[in-house]
Amino acid sequence: MRDPSRIENGPHPEVWTGRATNRIQWLLALVGAACLALGIELAVDSAWSTGVAPLVMSVVGCIAAGLLVLFGTLAFVHVALKVDSESLEVRCGHIGLPRRRIPLAQVAGAEFAPHVTPRHWGGWGYRWRPEKGTAVVVRRGEGVVLRLWDGHTFTITVDNAESAVRVIKDRLRPPAPGPA
Repeated sequence: MRDPSRIENGPHPEVWTGRATNRIQWLLALVGAACLALGIELAVDSAWSTGVAPLVMSVVGCIAAGLLVLFGTLAFVHVALKVDSESLEVRCGHIGLPRRRIPLAQVAGAEFAPHVTPRHWGGWGYRWRPEKGTAVVVRRGEGVVLRLWDGHTFTITVDNAESAVRVIKDRLRPPAPGPA
C-alpha cells in the first residue's frame, strides 16, 4: 500500500526495481503437490482390482492436475518489475516466466492505480480482458497502468507503484536541452 516515507523526490536510480508477492498461492501450490503425491501413491501402491483403465485414468488425472496447479501457482507467487533507461521488464515467478519486455518508446504514459484486484481481472496471473487490456495480477493492492502507443494498456501489481510511475514518467520525457 502507499507509504509516504518511501516517496522519493530526488533523482531516480539508474535501474528501478520493485516486486509484489502473494503468499496465499503457496497454499494452492501445496494442494497441487498433494494431487501429485496422490497420483504417485496410486501408481506405486495400488490395490486396484477393477481393471487397469480406471487406475491409469486416476493416476494420469491426479498427476496432470497436480502439475498444472503446482506450476500454475508457482509461476505467479510473485512479480518483479525492472525499469531502466530503455525499457521495463516484467518477470513472474521463480524462473521469471512469463516475461514481458516493453521498450519505453512504446509507452505513451503511466498511471498509478491505488486498487487493483484479482476479482476485476478474473483471477491471479497473466490476464487479458478486451475492455481493460492485459495485466499481471499476483495480489490485491496498488499497481502501475501503462498506456501504450498502440492503444493497449498493461497493468502490473507492484509494491511502491507510485514511485514506479514517477520513474517511468520521468524517463518518458524528452531530455531537457542543455548548454551547447
